[in-house]
Amino acid sequence: MSQENWPPKLKTWVATCLGQMSDSNRKEGQAEMRKVIADAYESKALWTTDWDAVQLQSLPPPASSFINGLKRKPLETTTHGKKAKKSHTTASSTSSTPRSLNYDHDQSALNRRAQRFSREHQIERDKESNLTSSISALSLPSSNGRTPDPSEPENLNWENMRIVGTSTELFKDYLRLTSEPQPEKIRPLHVLETTLNELKKRWRGKETYNWMCSQLKSMRQDLTVQHIKNPFTVKVYELHARVALESNDMVEYNACQASLKPLYEKGIPGNVEEFTAYRILMLIHGRNKSEINYITGQLTPQQRSPSAPAIHHAIRVHRALSSSNYHELFALYQRTSEKEIGMGGYIMDQFIDRERVKALLVMTKAYKTLSLSFLEKRLGFDSAPHAAKFLSDHEVALDAQNVLDCTAAASVLRRQFEEKYTKVSIKGRI
Repeated sequence: MSQENWPPKLKTWVATCLGQMSDSNRKEGQAEMRKVIADAYESKALWTTDWDAVQLQSLPPPASSFINGLKRKPLETTTHGKKAKKSHTTASSTSSTPRSLNYDHDQSALNRRAQRFSREHQIERDKESNLTSSISALSLPSSNGRTPDPSEPENLNWENMRIVGTSTELFKDYLRLTSEPQPEKIRPLHVLETTLNELKKRWRGKETYNWMCSQLKSMRQDLTVQHIKNPFTVKVYELHARVALESNDMVEYNACQASLKPLYEKGIPGNVEEFTAYRILMLIHGRNKSEINYITGQLTPQQRSPSAPAIHHAIRVHRALSSSNYHELFALYQRTSEKEIGMGGYIMDQFIDRERVKALLVMTKAYKTLSLSFLEKRLGFDSAPHAAKFLSDHEVALDAQNVLDCTAAASVLRRQFEEKYTKVSIKGRI
């Protein structure tokens, strides 16, 4: 697979391992690293593996990170003096008072912040470029564990291939290319346009997701080998992303979103605001605060305003979470059924239970008991049975009167949060 689609933690892990290698263990270390990544790719665990905890047998663990066999948390940097006091006062004020939703109150400050985030983002891109160069030198294996041959897709030079398809087949299952594609097996643009219309009809007719996913990936492949990058290409990726969201396939959704970003940046028209909102919500799911700040800092005043409802909604979700305003958060979650919000509710589904547990932990400190009907309303459930199932799934028991004992529930909820929500997992359906 392309290293561009690797999760950030995997890239960081690779860079760390490369830094630990010396002339005496580099050959053995790189071989083991290739195998570990190939196994994870084969089992579709690249995004779910806790790379921070993976230690290569051929490399000694860093002495400063382990004490008595336990991994030690990094020491927090402490700031002393008046600056620390001022910072603490400012942070307390910010966390206790929700910010105004008027994003245009200080345009000059927003511009300065955007410039700062742009500089920081460029630094990260430079780091990413250097890391990619180091990773590429590994000649990592393909999914079957072999080092790619020159004919395999990892090394196919798409830019030098000028193919015009001649196939008239409407439907074609996705097959991974292992050699230069043949024109008679590739569909030209006018055939692909007909295929897309037929796929839309079939999806409305309750076609299976596995078949739809295979067909859409096959269309994306035909577009790629023919270098077709136009509004139709955007339509294909947007449709696949929506179908993947509806089917809870977050892995395929992320792949489509990653491909849409450079197409939008080329100025190719599409539903930019809709997918920008989805991107913000996915970053909230992944708790990537720095990237959220960068994206929101680049938004125009019009994109921040209610005239762009999907983005406006996503920003409000971010602000509600940042200020621990759970009442606002669950009210925004219940609004995701509105057409103008798009499919943001499918992404919020990925992290709403995590935030419900956090909110309930806060509530157990303030109350002795809580009724099921109270929890249904306060935690944004659409029915009492739904709320009861949530409690059961988190091993929290109600008494015969459907009342929760907060003292008994608190310790259970803390353990459940550690087990289920400390790490973010991006899981796909297939």
